[in-house]
Amino acid sequence: MNKLWLSLNLLVVSIMGYFASKPIEQPENQITVCHAPVSGDMAQFANDPNFIALHPTPLAIKFVAEGESITYPTADGNTASAYIVKAKKKSDNWLFVYQEWWGLNDHIKHQADVFYNDLGGKVNVIALDMYDGKSTTNPQEAGKLMQGVVESRLENIVKGAITLAGPKAQIANVGWCFGGSWSLKSALLGGKQTIGSVMYYGMPVKDVEKLKTLNSDVLGLFATEQYISQQVIEDFAANMKTANKKLTYKIFNAVHGFSNPSNPKYDEAASKEAYGMAIGYLKDKYKL
Repeated sequence: MNKLWLSLNLLVVSIMGYFASKPIEQPENQITVCHAPVSGDMAQFANDPNFIALHPTPLAIKFVAEGESITYPTADGNTASAYIVKAKKKSDNWLFVYQEWWGLNDHIKHQADVFYNDLGGKVNVIALDMYDGKSTTNPQEAGKLMQGVVESRLENIVKGAITLAGPKAQIANVGWCFGGSWSLKSALLGGKQTIGSVMYYGMPVKDVEKLKTLNSDVLGLFATEQYISQQVIEDFAANMKTANKKLTYKIFNAVHGFSNPSNPKYDEAASKEAYGMAIGYLKDKYKL
C-alpha cells in the first residue's frame, strides 16, 4: 500500500511539473500583439474604410505644365525629385507645396502653377515628391503608400529642398491632407528660414516643445470630419497658445478633401473661400 501511495505521489508531481513548464496558450482573440507605429500621423487612418471613403478616386484633369521636373541630392546619399516653377526674376522667396496621399500627381502640379501665377510669378514654387516617384488613383493603394513612407526619408527630402533653395531663402509651406501635416513639419524643419505654413485638413504636430521652435504663425483650413476633428483642432490651438505661437484657423462645413477640384466631393464655395485665405496669407508673408 505504501509503495502504491508513493508511486501515485510521484505521478502527480511529474504531471504538475510538465504543465508548470509548458507555456499557457491564450485564445487567439486575447493575444496581445505590439505593433510598431506607422510613419506619419495621417497613416494611422489608412486602413479605416470610413477614412478611405473620404477619398474617392480623383477625376482626371487636363493642364499644360508651366514648370519642369528636377532632381536634387539628399543627405542620405540618394536623390529626390520635384516639380518647380521658377520666379521670373531671381528671388529668395520660395513656396514648398506638399501632395495629398495620392502622390505628386497632375492636380498638385497644377495647383503649384495656380499659386505661382496668383503670386505674380515672383515666388519660386516647388512641389516635393514625397513618395519618390510613386503615385496612384486607387484609395487602398494610396493608403499603403502613405503607410510605407519612412519619416527620416521624408525629412531628408525636405531638408534637401531647403538646401536647394539656399541659405537666404524665405520659405512658406502649403499642403493638403498628408501634405497638410507636412506643411507644418516642413515649417519646423525650416527653422529661421520659415515665414509661414498653410495646413489644409492635415494632422497637427502635438509636441509643444517642437511647436515652440516655429519661426512663423500657422493658417489652418480644416473640414468637418471625425479624423482631424474639432477636438484635435482645438487641442492644436491650445498647444500653439502654450508654445506662444499664433494659429489662425477655420473649420469649414465641408468634407475632408473639399478643396481638391479632382475630388468628386469638391466643394467650390468652401474651396474658394479657403483659397482666398491661403493666397492672402502668402501674399502678406512675401510682402507682395
